[in-house]
Amino acid sequence: MASRAPAATSRLLVGFRKWYYNACGFNKLGLMRDDTINEDSDVKEAIRRLPEQVYNDRMFRLKRALDLSMKQQILPKDQWTKYEEDVYYLEPYLEEVIHERKEKEEWAKN
Repeated sequence: MASRAPAATSRLLVGFRKWYYNACGFNKLGLMRDDTINEDSDVKEAIRRLPEQVYNDRMFRLKRALDLSMKQQILPKDQWTKYEEDVYYLEPYLEEVIHERKEKEEWAKN
């Protein structure tokens, strides 16, 4: 029975994450998690470094979401971003930018 507890906890955690993902509502506008990150200087630099196609996809999703929001509509359910399909496309670039910024700050201290 003890060996089943982590699996049950894991399933419960994944279930909660899926529920919360859908409760947030951004997926109903076709957005991904990384589309909702508050844009500070690090995020802006990470966005600048995105490959052109990924950047264009991001801009399409944001413009579509703004249009839907202005119309007070949501996408049909079959077009919602699914939890399983959502990827952290910006995260690697953001981690790199933060690492570089911290490294520059360290060099500036010396």
